[in-house]
Amino acid sequence: MKFGTEIRNHKRELYYFRLRLALSAAFVLFAFSLLGARLFYLQVMQHDHYQTLAENNRISIVPIVPNRGLILDRNGVPLANNYSAYTLEITPSKVDDLDATINSLAGIIDITSRDRKRFKKLLEESKNFETLPIRSHLTEVEVAKFAVNRYRFPGVEIKARLFRHYPHMETFSHVVGHIGRISEKDMERLDEEDVLSNYRGTDHIGKLGLEQSYEQQLHGVTGFEQVETDAGGRAVRTLARTPPTSGNTLYLSIDSKLQQIAVKAFGQFRGALVAIEPKSGEVLAFVSQPGFDPNLFVDGIDAANWDAYNNSPDKPLNNRALRGQYPPGSTFKPFMALAGLELGKRTPSYTISDPGFYTLPGSSHRYRDWKVGGHGSVDLRKSIVISCDTYYYGLAVDLGIDNITNFMSHFGFGRKSGIDIEGEQSGVLPSQAWKMKRFRQKWYTGDTVSVGIGQGYNLATPLQLAVATAALANNGQVMRPHLVHSVQDSKTGQIRVLAPEARDTWPLKPENLDLVKAAMVDVTLPGGTASRAGAGAEYSIAGKTGTAQVVAIKQGQKYIESQVAERNRDHALFIAFAPADKPRIAVAVLVENGGHGGSTAAPIARMVMDYYLLGKVPKEQLAPDAAEEPEHD
Repeated sequence: MKFGTEIRNHKRELYYFRLRLALSAAFVLFAFSLLGARLFYLQVMQHDHYQTLAENNRISIVPIVPNRGLILDRNGVPLANNYSAYTLEITPSKVDDLDATINSLAGIIDITSRDRKRFKKLLEESKNFETLPIRSHLTEVEVAKFAVNRYRFPGVEIKARLFRHYPHMETFSHVVGHIGRISEKDMERLDEEDVLSNYRGTDHIGKLGLEQSYEQQLHGVTGFEQVETDAGGRAVRTLARTPPTSGNTLYLSIDSKLQQIAVKAFGQFRGALVAIEPKSGEVLAFVSQPGFDPNLFVDGIDAANWDAYNNSPDKPLNNRALRGQYPPGSTFKPFMALAGLELGKRTPSYTISDPGFYTLPGSSHRYRDWKVGGHGSVDLRKSIVISCDTYYYGLAVDLGIDNITNFMSHFGFGRKSGIDIEGEQSGVLPSQAWKMKRFRQKWYTGDTVSVGIGQGYNLATPLQLAVATAALANNGQVMRPHLVHSVQDSKTGQIRVLAPEARDTWPLKPENLDLVKAAMVDVTLPGGTASRAGAGAEYSIAGKTGTAQVVAIKQGQKYIESQVAERNRDHALFIAFAPADKPRIAVAVLVENGGHGGSTAAPIARMVMDYYLLGKVPKEQLAPDAAEEPEHD
């Protein structure tokens, strides 16, 4: 066996060593190049971005909620204002154990489960360095109790906050409305309107009435503080502050005293009243009875009160003036008479002989007049004064439903008035097309007969009746009704008056207008259906009573009010304007199940007009007197 000696190739080994060394150096150099490029990108190219992120970690923006604007009546009387009250507040970033702290606080101050739920919701929506209320409206005793134990609760303090208040409660509930806590739906809407950023830190928003429709004016502009925070999120110091801008002040056209008189005049009756200045469209009174206490809704109404309101047969949450739709009854007749004159279907001297009913040709069905035996010879003026149904049955048929609809629409019937609060109903001004669309049925002549006296398919809101009455007083010019007279800028103090806006102008013949107005004046004089309400007036009143059926009465059956359930009795209506020669106020009154317009609704209107025109404050409500009133309308 032979053994050889292996000779190492140093040259080759050195070659491979150097090759491996070069490759390793190249890899290391490449890696450092990548690292350097990355560092260059982060430090140079992305410098501004990461500096902003760093600053945001160090500096936080804390919103400062603005004071909500006031709502005042035309004389500066507050209808919605703010008041200061003590709140118990916690800064979560300064508290180690929130639950334990809240439990300890509950030992000295009453904290309900509702308070805890609200605090938890606010905590989810807020920064942890913001102070959040755990209890509001603390009493002086509760403030004193906490002051003694304050050393035990770092991060907890007493603050004074502003709260919304409605001093007149039910009286203006359907006009002013109320605010409430912002919901998810509200947040979505604000985001769509691109104003969500202005509501940072805000807990409440307008939910109803003017609080809702003028939300952007009332809310103001949110301010902010730049707060420096430490690594734990605790506030260290305030770096900068931009103060908030308070909401603007709304001055309404409503007279609070007039509103109170109107509410008192209703007594225990349910109903609605709207008073308008004919020339400008300014709403002087806007009543829906009964009302509700808006203060209960500010922080969320409790279950007991909500149940009482929601299930009440009187429906206090229903805005009858804006949303209630009722047959206009005989208050429709002056407009029908004007349509007959304008469209050439009647003349002032045209006379009928009223037997107490009306029949269509070829039909035995009798459309009854309210007076058994009829009114005898009746011309147009007398038809308004005594409210003759038979006259208007025949007039409606002669006009035809489409002519009636076209003419009445110019006075605002069947359409929204455009008033500056949301939720208005349009009523129903029927036509052939409307019935086909609504019921898939053709229109019959018998349908037209009932429309002639404001019954049948005909429905109007009290607001629409007031707008139409104001238009009649204004010689056919329809003004858009509005509740806000002017807006005061909180920053400059300047007051901007909202200009009147004409919606429609109907060129009516002066002689026809004069005839209808004169007949309406006679309605309030002896012999008219509202003679008692007009008795002793120091100014002339042009009015028209109305009685609208709630349930139908069978052919040949007599309506006896005392034998009908209270909520099935007729509605009482009255429209009027005064002084008749130079109108300053137009009023529409509806009293649910009130019976006859002359004895129930007209006295309410008289009290309102007496105060507005003469400054008279009624001592008591006028009582019906059957001896002085006709038995209907």
